[in-house]
Amino acid sequence: MAKKLNKETLLDWYRQIVLIREFEEKCDELYSQKQITGVYMHLYSGHEASGVGALAALEPHDHVITAYRDHGLALILGIDPNKIMAEMMGKKTGTSGGKGGSMHLASREHNFWGGYAIVGGHLPLAAGIALEAQYNETGAVVVCFIGDGATNNGYFHEALNMSAIWNLPVVWIIENNFVGMGTRVEDASGQPELHKRAIAYGMKDMGRVDAQDVLKVYETATKAVEHARAGHGPVLIEHLTYRYKGHGVSDRSYDTRFAEELHEYKTQRDPITLLRNHLTEKYKNIEDELHAIHQEVKDIVERAVEFAESSPEPTFEDLVKHVYVE
Repeated sequence: MAKKLNKETLLDWYRQIVLIREFEEKCDELYSQKQITGVYMHLYSGHEASGVGALAALEPHDHVITAYRDHGLALILGIDPNKIMAEMMGKKTGTSGGKGGSMHLASREHNFWGGYAIVGGHLPLAAGIALEAQYNETGAVVVCFIGDGATNNGYFHEALNMSAIWNLPVVWIIENNFVGMGTRVEDASGQPELHKRAIAYGMKDMGRVDAQDVLKVYETATKAVEHARAGHGPVLIEHLTYRYKGHGVSDRSYDTRFAEELHEYKTQRDPITLLRNHLTEKYKNIEDELHAIHQEVKDIVERAVEFAESSPEPTFEDLVKHVYVE
């Protein structure tokens, strides 16, 4: 059932978007200071409205799975920022005990099945989760986020094909930020309008959505989720969005290679600015409330860092735990 887009709901979305941005910027800073380590760390900055609008259409018993750009979705689903930050720093108090790190956030409690580092590797899992929901008649829907770079991968075609054959309740969301690692979509795909791939599998094509605008994302996602939940089969949506950092934060040349386009999105198409403009036009004297949200979010992120820094490192016993069923 669609939510009432009242002031309370819109302010909650605004808070989520700002929290993701603040969290990711802090993670970027900590990575440069080597407090967060690893070969890659993939940020959701610029994508915030894509996740917030889509997940707002779900019910608590629905499922979410994604690739390695997963911090934002974890925050939207209500996973404790302290535990997420501890996981980022490899601490024992993290969501996966410090053994998953940036690319492998997950929470059974929130039906969030991860972060997966293998490109496209999570798509067959999404189909499997949807098959379980269908078989056991739980009424749940699976939302699976896919990067544009994964759409030429065999997993993509196999998973979408099976979801159509079995009429599974999956909403496939391609987050098209126009660049797969460093390659433009039009240079890697014979059909750069990625939503049209739905036609090949006979599933519903919901087209392209301006995913910088959380209201537009929510409107489309609500229709898609209702379609899948009603037993009409899978849906494919293409979210047009833009990432503000390189494929991974270690790609420090991204800012210069795409400087003009990046400037345009940050100044004219930013998800925070677009929602802020909508709120200030719709509600008088709301600026103080928006300012308070920014301050609240800064405090949340700072407390998360303090929690992570003061948390213990995993021990050898932790390392070998959960390897075998006990």
